[in-house]
Amino acid sequence: MIPIITAFEQSPDRGQGLARDMPVRWAFEEVGQPYDVRLVSFSAIKESAHRSLQPFGQIPTYEEGDLVLFESGAIVFHIAERHAGLLPNDANARSRAIAWMFAALSTVEPVIVQREVSVYLERDKTWHEERLPIVEDRIRIRLDDLSARLGAGEWLDGAFSAGDLLMVQVLRRLGGSGILDDYPNLVAYVARGEARPAYKRAFAAQLAVYTGEPPIG
Repeated sequence: MIPIITAFEQSPDRGQGLARDMPVRWAFEEVGQPYDVRLVSFSAIKESAHRSLQPFGQIPTYEEGDLVLFESGAIVFHIAERHAGLLPNDANARSRAIAWMFAALSTVEPVIVQREVSVYLERDKTWHEERLPIVEDRIRIRLDDLSARLGAGEWLDGAFSAGDLLMVQVLRRLGGSGILDDYPNLVAYVARGEARPAYKRAFAAQLAVYTGEPPIG
């Protein structure tokens, strides 16, 4: 049975590969597994039918037989556990890769999302100009540590893993901010992720939803 995921029929990121179905698509492409997509509207995700799959009214969801999952990180983890290619075989290395998955979503992403909230939703507040530098400093603290840990390495811990997939996706959210430019090794790290054939296929598939044109290739 081919899994079905949900994605926005009108992506708010205008096809930039930042919507939450992107890491799931990428994970499927990395492990070479097919998947189907059911597109949903902004209104539909708040209705009871979708909330029975995703209680918070978000995307993506994952359905395969009687298994229903939500949260992109959990779905990526499920795919990585079931198919070779995203988690090492060695038990200790596997656990470290999983730790990096949590680090991406629990340690690095929250401060980046705070900046997005500040830029897009709080710009009209009287305290916006004071708060934004504080939020950006918090991001730099995380990036200082991440950059130091990555060093001259290609990936975070040995071969590319689901931890790198999620971390690259999180760091891409800083595009256009200029913040990542101060960390050349992280810029190169993201570029390596984006250069992977699986990433390119996933990006093209998500972009095709926005443009209405089938992906090339």
